[in-house]
Amino acid sequence: MPGLGASFGRGAATNYQQDMANSDCILFMGSNMAEAQPVGFRWPMEAKERGATLIHVDPRFTRMSAVCDLYVGIRSGSDIGFLGGLVNYVLTNDRWFHEYVLAYTNASTIIEEGFQDAEDLAGLFSGFDQQHESYDSKRGHWGFEKAGSGQAEQDASKHAPQAKSPHDGQGHAMDGSAEPSASPSKDTINAQRDPTLQHPRCIMQILRRHFARYTPEVVSQVCGCKPEEFLRVAELLCTNSGRERTTCIAYALGWTQHTTGVQIIRTAGILQLLLGNVGRPGGGIMALRGHSTIQGATDISTLYDTLPGYLPQPAAHDPAQEDLSSYIADGGMPTGYWANFSKFIVSLLKAWYGDAATPESDFAFSWLPRVDGDYSQLAYFDRMAKGGVKGYFLAGQNPAGGGPNAGLHRAGLRNLEWLVVLDWFETESAVFWKDDPHGPPPSQVGTEVFFIPAAAAQEKEGSLTNTQRLVQWHKKAIDPSGDCRSDAWFFYNLGKRLKQLYASSTDPKDQALLNLTWDYDFDEQPRLPDGTLSRIEGEPDLEKVLMEINGHRLNETDPRTGRPRLLSNYSELKDDGTTACGCWIYSGVFPEPGRNRADERKLTDNPIQPEWGFAWPNNVRVLYNRASADPEGRPWSERKKLVWWDSEKRRWVGLDKPDFELEKPPDYQPAPGAKGMAAIAGTQPFITKADGLGWLYSPGIKDGPLPTHYEPVESPLGNLLYPKHNTNPTVRCFEGPLNQIAHTPTADYPVVATTFRLTEHYLSGPMSRFNSWLNELQPEMFAELSHELAAERGIVHGGWMTIQTARGRIEARAMVTRRLRPFVVEGRVLHQIGLPFHWAFAGESVGGNANDLTALLADVNVSMHESKAFACQVHAGRLEGPAPHPTVPTSPWPTLDPIPDTPASAQPEGRLGHGK
Repeated sequence: MPGLGASFGRGAATNYQQDMANSDCILFMGSNMAEAQPVGFRWPMEAKERGATLIHVDPRFTRMSAVCDLYVGIRSGSDIGFLGGLVNYVLTNDRWFHEYVLAYTNASTIIEEGFQDAEDLAGLFSGFDQQHESYDSKRGHWGFEKAGSGQAEQDASKHAPQAKSPHDGQGHAMDGSAEPSASPSKDTINAQRDPTLQHPRCIMQILRRHFARYTPEVVSQVCGCKPEEFLRVAELLCTNSGRERTTCIAYALGWTQHTTGVQIIRTAGILQLLLGNVGRPGGGIMALRGHSTIQGATDISTLYDTLPGYLPQPAAHDPAQEDLSSYIADGGMPTGYWANFSKFIVSLLKAWYGDAATPESDFAFSWLPRVDGDYSQLAYFDRMAKGGVKGYFLAGQNPAGGGPNAGLHRAGLRNLEWLVVLDWFETESAVFWKDDPHGPPPSQVGTEVFFIPAAAAQEKEGSLTNTQRLVQWHKKAIDPSGDCRSDAWFFYNLGKRLKQLYASSTDPKDQALLNLTWDYDFDEQPRLPDGTLSRIEGEPDLEKVLMEINGHRLNETDPRTGRPRLLSNYSELKDDGTTACGCWIYSGVFPEPGRNRADERKLTDNPIQPEWGFAWPNNVRVLYNRASADPEGRPWSERKKLVWWDSEKRRWVGLDKPDFELEKPPDYQPAPGAKGMAAIAGTQPFITKADGLGWLYSPGIKDGPLPTHYEPVESPLGNLLYPKHNTNPTVRCFEGPLNQIAHTPTADYPVVATTFRLTEHYLSGPMSRFNSWLNELQPEMFAELSHELAAERGIVHGGWMTIQTARGRIEARAMVTRRLRPFVVEGRVLHQIGLPFHWAFAGESVGGNANDLTALLADVNVSMHESKAFACQVHAGRLEGPAPHPTVPTSPWPTLDPIPDTPASAQPEGRLGHGK
């Protein structure tokens, strides 16, 4: 999540969900938390009961909007216009938190001479390479001017243009601390500064000029809201920020799934830094995840170009990453906590390769796989659709139904020789070869599909890392039925068989596999909660995996176990081979034998509940919480205190675990030339940034150091702010016969479509559309549209309608509602429709797939698609040709006998009076 990381240093939610109850104001944008995260939404509702103001800014009026104090409708894809207006309002009306901004942000830092803003170049920043459609940040002088030089630190003429590369900005760069590989200089700690904020090239002045045109009137024209609606939101945020009050911003996929998604989130980071809401109770930015362990998947990591803990995966043919020392020099930082980079990677190599990872073998660094191309999903399936992939393992995902431009994804699967699918049900990705109503006959599909029945959630154990970085242990209740097995069982035993298959090999390329630590068997057959022995053979002991992730001190033996001593936290890590740690940010989750902190469920008097699960890093619940105290270490206010400096104890104390060196006093100043954490002053809370500051301006983001409003790739409108550059100039389009793009604007597709989630269904429906109870609640695909658009096209409520994009057409039932309204933008009426993305052709409930309409488009930072804003056309009526039919029968009711002691309305099928 570089949008958050570029601002603060870590790409994760800054606060915890329960902390939203401490907010005085919450702005929900790109989020429908009441419906998409209904359990967590209890905390914003508690804040409202305490007097907080809830604001929802969204293209659709939803159940979320209905419980908020204020709803403002804006058109899809205009979020930076709205947020940029808020930044401009804060600056022009002098509503920014002066003491906080001056002490804790890089507002005073001076940028190199020669940098030109998007305001100077009509929508582009300096350094744009037209040939490669990418930015060269060094040639563009995006960097910080070095103190004492009085001139640009780098001579741009010495630098060749940077070609677009999938390897730029991996690892913790993608987490947001992108200085190592993407910015002109690592020496940010020595940047020249102007504490008066008057220098024309200081960040505060650049920020003012950049957002000056984002006035209430321009926001209204770009977004479609009224100026007075925007002004009310702006005033509420300012009134509820400062010493005594804090505002939280919450977002989800409504911000993420845009080609400007990283920059949308960056704008929120700028706003929260200006208002002084980061690191404080009831403040911060809540990045709401859509799955149970999406945060954990990126932490550990399932991304193709990162290693666990946001370390960069080495790139092939890169001399800067040829051996361990050059890799550390390239990826590490001279100052801040990332100066410990060598400890993180050496300990990881020791965890993976054990005794084979020695100083003499360069800690087996050469065995790490090298990235030689773009293996992100969109680029990979584009390659697959063109016949460039032979086989594929697919676990916990349904690209044939849920991938953007799902038709292209299915075409890719049809080109494979073999496909292995692990799932609970036969999803679209398992039956595409025979049940796709628009696919070729099964006899023409050459893919051999192996379906592995997976264990359900209650049939397996392990850790889940949720929205707030909280690692929680999930216990197994029963054995999976029949041949079903957990994902961990499958991959663990696959690894065992591969190691056995290559056991006699002396080929150097096989040694990484043969030396990989792979010893997670239970010491004795595990028991189920009822005391009986589990019947499953070969299940790995996932507590052993978690202990490996936590890490060990290899040169010390714990007398209680006879094994290497477990680490208490990541401060114990070494780079001499004496520690092993599978993911440094998780170190401390299993600090001693028998204490799995992810499994702790103790409630205490502390409202932060530090003994309920384990939050990385180091069980900190509010990141950057040093900023909750003023530069002298005193809470900004008694009402909003969290951590503070205790002058008698000479340490930081408080309600939360301090996210700072415990014994570093507020008045500590680094000596000239200091390195590592010694270079971070006692007044610099953002310890994973090289200068310890929150960044209002970040040269590490690939599509610009500041957010800029661009239209979605498919938009019926031009860019009102920058007419010469309609869309993000760095966006990647995978154009071809299977992925046609309606480049904007085009009269063929005048309507904007956005996808959304229903509470009753889950993602593309791989679980929920096989569940009769949920299908009864939301039985079929529909499209939500306004009365005005329905009248124009002759569409009636409950009737059929078709939706068409450049990729394809689907049919859906029409839901004509006042929850969607037309927007007047640039003097013309713009219509929008909303499409739930839960239906496709497999399951009990089937229907048109919204993902068949979306395109393969990728932002340059994280390869994210743009399904929240695309152009379409709508008509009344149904499609010709075959319609999908259920692939499995509806499950019968287990019984229709009345349930004892249950109200009549809650009896089976919900029929009033049933059973009487």
